[in-house]
Amino acid sequence: MEIPSKYDPKRVEEHWYAYWSEHDYFSSKPDEREPYTIVIPPPNVTGVLHMGHMLNNTLQDVLIRRARLLGKNACWVPGMDHASIATEAKVVAKLKADGVDKSKLSRDEFLKHAWDWTNEYGGVILQQLKKLGCSCDWNRTKFTMDDDMSASVIKVFVDLYNKGLIYRGYRMVNWDPEAKTTLSDEEVIYEERQGNLYYLSYAIEDSDEKVTIATTRPETILGDTAICINPNDERYHHLRGKKAIVPICDRVIPIIEDEYVDVEFGTGCLKVTPAHDENDKNLGDKHNLEVVDIFNEDATLNSFGLHYEGKDRFVVRKEISKELEEKGYLVKTEQHTNKVGTSERTKAVIEPRLSDQWFLKMENLAKPAIEGVLETKDVKLYPSKFENTYRHWMENIRDWNISRQLWWGQQIPAYYYGDGKEDYVVAETLEEALELAKANNPNLQASDLRQDSDVLDTWFSSWLWPMSVFGGILEPENEEVNYYYPTNDLVTGPDILFFWVARMIMAGYEYRGKRPFENVYLTGLVRDKQRRKMSKQLGNSPDALKLIEDFGADGVRVGLLLSSSAGNDIMFDETLCQQGANFANKIWNAFRLIKGWEVADISQPEAAQKGIEWYKAKFNQTLVEIEDHFSKYRISDALMATYKLVWDDFCSWLLEIVKPEYQKPIDEATYNEVLGLFEENLKLLHPFMPFLTEEVWQHIAERTPEDALIVAQWPEAKEVDSALIIEFEFASEVISGIRTIRKEKNIPQKDALELFMLNAEGVGSQMDAIILKLGNLSKIEVVDASLEGALTFRVKSNEYFIPISGAIDVEAEIAKITEELNYTKGFLKSVEKKLSNERFVNNAPEQVVSMERKKAADAEAKIETLEKSLASLQ
Repeated sequence: MEIPSKYDPKRVEEHWYAYWSEHDYFSSKPDEREPYTIVIPPPNVTGVLHMGHMLNNTLQDVLIRRARLLGKNACWVPGMDHASIATEAKVVAKLKADGVDKSKLSRDEFLKHAWDWTNEYGGVILQQLKKLGCSCDWNRTKFTMDDDMSASVIKVFVDLYNKGLIYRGYRMVNWDPEAKTTLSDEEVIYEERQGNLYYLSYAIEDSDEKVTIATTRPETILGDTAICINPNDERYHHLRGKKAIVPICDRVIPIIEDEYVDVEFGTGCLKVTPAHDENDKNLGDKHNLEVVDIFNEDATLNSFGLHYEGKDRFVVRKEISKELEEKGYLVKTEQHTNKVGTSERTKAVIEPRLSDQWFLKMENLAKPAIEGVLETKDVKLYPSKFENTYRHWMENIRDWNISRQLWWGQQIPAYYYGDGKEDYVVAETLEEALELAKANNPNLQASDLRQDSDVLDTWFSSWLWPMSVFGGILEPENEEVNYYYPTNDLVTGPDILFFWVARMIMAGYEYRGKRPFENVYLTGLVRDKQRRKMSKQLGNSPDALKLIEDFGADGVRVGLLLSSSAGNDIMFDETLCQQGANFANKIWNAFRLIKGWEVADISQPEAAQKGIEWYKAKFNQTLVEIEDHFSKYRISDALMATYKLVWDDFCSWLLEIVKPEYQKPIDEATYNEVLGLFEENLKLLHPFMPFLTEEVWQHIAERTPEDALIVAQWPEAKEVDSALIIEFEFASEVISGIRTIRKEKNIPQKDALELFMLNAEGVGSQMDAIILKLGNLSKIEVVDASLEGALTFRVKSNEYFIPISGAIDVEAEIAKITEELNYTKGFLKSVEKKLSNERFVNNAPEQVVSMERKKAADAEAKIETLEKSLASLQ
């Protein structure tokens, strides 16, 4: 097979991904091997590949490819999440653009449009993941709205309801007026925003007196049903039992007393609007207050809004504050910063709203999940710092609002058959629901039942993901779930530690009595080099596919991983991808260099033999290090160790050691051993750079599909010859010393030099052959005394001499050394002066004084070396 002169990522990536797919290397079926399982964090069906996906899925692919090389039955299950809110918003927007109003459609008509949209646009991201090299078992691709997945969700809902854990309640919820649905507490993001505090004057009934109340939301006065004062606040004792009049709407409301009121905030008087604030609702329940809801579902005002009916809440805020001012009710305004809840999905400002919703009791479900992560360590978080976050969330858990006012999703299996709120049954099918309902009314028919129009929160389907993808809910004892579950590793972002990870752990213990996964690797967020989170709004998120096109998939993977450690944010810079691409070119060029050598049946040079022995020891040492990094989920460290091994030790040292002289052949033994070591390198590199490594692997020799690198065997760690590694490190410093002298004195590499060692210790003669070759020395000899007329350098405690008679301009060299010696003596004098100053030594920080002493010691050592070099030239 002819080796192209340049590495072409595009050609290589298309060719080998097709080859891997054709030979079914990604697929997995239960067998006698140890399973290794990962379930993908299902991206939204609306999604396209971004930098977070790139990082997350590269990490998963590294783990799954390494497991394959280790001989495990590797199974990576891909899939997508139906993303109720995001998808419904996309479909509604498309219908609107086509002139269709969702409100004019039946549920079935809308769902047909939603499925059409999903079939046309959904799944784009899964195709894009293939370009990154992701080796998912695409035959197993799941979608949270697949029939079996939806049936699993419904079955779990019914089961939890029958256990008394799901209930229907009229509660204050987080309402997203843009998506027109409720959200769970975890889907609300709080942002600090600058607003105003409005001081409003309320008249006291049958009196000339007025009371001032501060509010950040003047539009809500139209829903006021009481004023509350603290019973201990002497300023307002005289108002007990009286009534006030709400400005503009003239509603007469009672003045109530409750210690909930903070006498220090605002004026110490609180307006109570039970329909639009959770704390006000609690006060309203306690004091039997009227509840007046002034908002429509889109946060425009309803008929209680009087002449503001139909207007948006923020428009009304401006207009009503102006009206209050004109009519003399507005006393003053002050700037005020407060936290405003916004929708995680639509970014709309959340409106507290009273509503009938379905809730899941969480306290008992959370207990085994707390124990499994924090006590028994049955599930381990990497990095462990996230255990504190997990503990805080789980120990302060609230009931989960699981219903959403949408059509796209699993419809709640509750069926109403009467006029009362409690006239309903919960069942998996209409037929089962009818049988249950007949127990209360034998005359009912199927047509008398109407199913709850709400759907379940998307997370209520994805919390079952590790089980439902293997059929573990519908068929709890099937072969696949018993083989693949619990899964091994989960790779995800810390932002969904509670949304998804904690809930999966709860579901796993509840439905299988086992953890869903053993390890959770929490990645950082991908940020730009200014530390800003990447987003479409900022325009700082690069096009993921364009990066692959520019740098190759392997280059992008390496660029991302080199800068990524568990739980720490990545400061992404495209130059990192260039570094990855450069690494790919380095490996390609190293391979071409080796394959370009002529091979002959000649004896193996000693330098090559020793170099290969050393590299094997170095390889084994690095392999142990890499295994340790993987065991601790330090994936970027594992890559860096591999990077240094290949770039520095293999390409920069070993290939230099074994390289034959110009236009001369290499011996067959060395050639074969170097290629064999190259193959071992490729195995270590493959999880990180799958395309390049498979391409080189297939060029090294003719391979059958069974011999492809993707299914090769991971190297086995052998005993490390540490002494040999230490000897080589010493020898490499000697070689560097020789090269430094050549560079400083402009001595050509082709000119052979002699090296003399003064009482040399710490390096054995077995490395001499390598020093001779790489230093281009004619001889190495031990001497008992310093050599006259030679340049010198040190390696640790050993001193080396290189005679340079005739090789350099002696006079010029004497002048240069003299100048450097005089400068160093002057520098030492200034440091010694500082150290002789008792005030400085006694008052300066110990670290500063130590640094000055080190400077003096270094200068003294340098002066000694320079004086010896000077003496040898004179």
